[in-house]
Amino acid sequence: MPASLPFPPAPTPSGGRVRRTLAQWWAVLLFGAVAAVYALSPSSHDARSRAATARLLHATTWLTLPWFALLSALISLALIRTLVVTAQSYGLSQFALEMVVRVLVLELVPLGAALFVLLRVALAGDLLPAADAAGGLEPSSIAARRWRLELVPAVLALGFAVLALAVVSGVLALVLAYTVAYGFSPWGLEAYTRMVGRVFDPAVSLALALKTSLFALAVAVVPLASALQEPRTQRRAGGFAVRSGTRRVLAVLVLLQAAALALKFL
Repeated sequence: MPASLPFPPAPTPSGGRVRRTLAQWWAVLLFGAVAAVYALSPSSHDARSRAATARLLHATTWLTLPWFALLSALISLALIRTLVVTAQSYGLSQFALEMVVRVLVLELVPLGAALFVLLRVALAGDLLPAADAAGGLEPSSIAARRWRLELVPAVLALGFAVLALAVVSGVLALVLAYTVAYGFSPWGLEAYTRMVGRVFDPAVSLALALKTSLFALAVAVVPLASALQEPRTQRRAGGFAVRSGTRRVLAVLVLLQAAALALKFL
């Protein structure tokens, strides 16, 4: 396994914007491919790398879970109540819950989890490898030790955070939707579970899992890969990855969401 990542050289200003953009996105894809190789290699998961991954998982997922659950519950409750009341006012109460599940759980929850993790990382530089303080991460030469102890743990932690928060917020939305419609009575449980099962057929479930996984991959890979393309003199210790990659992550998320919607209505 190579000890360094052969990033393409930074294009000159005369190379044109298109060439620079293509080179930057190629570097992102290359970073993601090498990170996947290291993540799947058993030799990369020794005691030190597992400790680094656990620390980042604690910071990105466990510490944010209570606040995210509360925020997600409040927003979901407001949206559910609004959709249910609106549907009832138009005489469409029988479709209200199905519309809530399709709009909230299938579309908004994965995107909200990805944006929350991205915002969390942007506001807390300690969640990413503080490599600048330890000598910097040069795009042309990334040691295997840094892949195993800094970059791969960060990629795994950020990706897992998106997946975990999406699952938690989705379950909360389903529970709140039932509570708004039926209260705390168990008599609507059979009809509700039948409706949820009808919505989450195998094709929809697979599409939701794929979209959420791609969101997690974008949030985990793009900020770090973008940071490695910056000149060392422009980086600062802590939070440097998100500064250059946030716009790219948002562009990827928007494109993925638009593609998912387009495929759904084709």
